[in-house]
Amino acid sequence: MDTPIYRRILLKLSGEALLGKSSFGIDTDVLKFMAEEIADVRTLGVQIGIVIGGGNIFRGVEASTKGIDRVSADYMGMLATAMNSLALQNALENCGIPTRVQSAIEMREIAEPFIKRRATRHLEKGRVVIFACGTGSPYLTTDTAATLRAMEIQADAILKATKVDGIYDKDPVRDKDATIFGQISYTEILTKNLRVMDSTAVSMCRDNNLPLIVFNLEKKGNIRGVVCGKPIGTVVGGDK
Repeated sequence: MDTPIYRRILLKLSGEALLGKSSFGIDTDVLKFMAEEIADVRTLGVQIGIVIGGGNIFRGVEASTKGIDRVSADYMGMLATAMNSLALQNALENCGIPTRVQSAIEMREIAEPFIKRRATRHLEKGRVVIFACGTGSPYLTTDTAATLRAMEIQADAILKATKVDGIYDKDPVRDKDATIFGQISYTEILTKNLRVMDSTAVSMCRDNNLPLIVFNLEKKGNIRGVVCGKPIGTVVGGDK
């Protein structure tokens, strides 16, 4: 039997991961795969919080470079994360997993407001909690939101799911000779400008000594493996 090394995790998912082979929207097969992987980890008794991006629907930063006011564009991006959160909630509940969506922007008809104590209580009762709409403030990414929520719910680690196997010294998609790091410090990520997460999120993790594991979501069983401490992806921890 696999034994988890983390009691409570914050799983960061990108909106782009929901695209599958499409150029826009949500691939239901990918959504179902994600839900099944999360459901598998829950059987270990691990408490799971999730932050998901909205890049498959709308990216505020890109829109702001094309004439849309940055603040308005960021709020539009937050609404995209709410759409993805509801889709993931539905997929998880189809797997028999009780799930709650909490939003940083009030929208009572579809989500609870984010309340730290309520979120913690949901987790303690075995419910998966999806945190929508980032921090509720513009100019901050969902990476920063994931770090903030992880600290608020006292998560043991952040698991950042990507399309590659971990953190590399350069883009592995464009550079075939890119080298993966098994372990790296937060300061190294900042000084080498590796762009794993935005600098605010990385600094928050470093200042609060919050472990981060970056791994490939597309490989079946990877979330479970990371939670159980198997050598998967890149572990980011204390400075060397």
